[in-house]
Amino acid sequence: MPHRSLVVLVGATLGLALTVPAVLHAQPAQQAQPAQSPPAKAPPAPDARAKAIADVVAANHILADQNVVDGFGHVSIRDPSDPNKFLMARSMAPEMVTAADVLVHDLDGNTPAPGNIKLYLERFIHGEIYRARPDVNAIVHCHSPSLIPFGATSIALHPLYHMSAFLGPGVPVFEIRKAAGGSSDMLVRTPELGKALAQTLGTKPAALMRGHGAVIVGRDVQQAVFRSVYTELNARLQSQAMALGSKVIYLDADEAKKAEETNNGNIGRAWDLWLRKVKDR
Repeated sequence: MPHRSLVVLVGATLGLALTVPAVLHAQPAQQAQPAQSPPAKAPPAPDARAKAIADVVAANHILADQNVVDGFGHVSIRDPSDPNKFLMARSMAPEMVTAADVLVHDLDGNTPAPGNIKLYLERFIHGEIYRARPDVNAIVHCHSPSLIPFGATSIALHPLYHMSAFLGPGVPVFEIRKAAGGSSDMLVRTPELGKALAQTLGTKPAALMRGHGAVIVGRDVQQAVFRSVYTELNARLQSQAMALGSKVIYLDADEAKKAEETNNGNIGRAWDLWLRKVKDR
């Protein structure tokens, strides 16, 4: 082969060799990406008022199951959408309450329900306590038989065991004769009597009502129900202890404070159990 032809051939071959790596390292063409679905929306937050209504129903059923209330008594929850209102059933036996029976009340005890709907006569207990106690978001009024003797005698209700430690600050007694200026039917049926009861309660978690029952409050409905159950049970145990002997050893102030702090972290356990017992009602 002539020398010139050999040079041309070698040069062409080298040129081809130099261009091959460039082809091999070229970026591949972008492939079409499948269309992505829009991100799933977070489920809507549960309606706070609807949940509160459900809790009113559950609390009524639990308190009936635990023998804190019977055909009488009532429980309320401060309206989560308006602190100047509260949710409570129409006048009926607690165990029979359904969501359809729960009404919105203002702090004066008024409700937009039709005039033929019967309301609890003592709804003023709730309105006036909510007005006086911004820290309270649930209230129970009951007629527990075990509590009546402590409101009618000079024997004070004291925390006998750790589950009732919240009674440590003391349990005042509301005397309706003094508040009403004389005799009455024993019912807190006016705003003035409700205000007097709220004053007797003060900053305490519970107050007895002489010849009537008690009012128990909480930061939420679970705490109010917990306190109601164990206030009644403490009264029963205290009566039994006093019948056994003249000396009863109660929780001292420090024991009560420490036990209450522990119990406040476990209230949900009791609520879940009690709720399971009444879930099919």
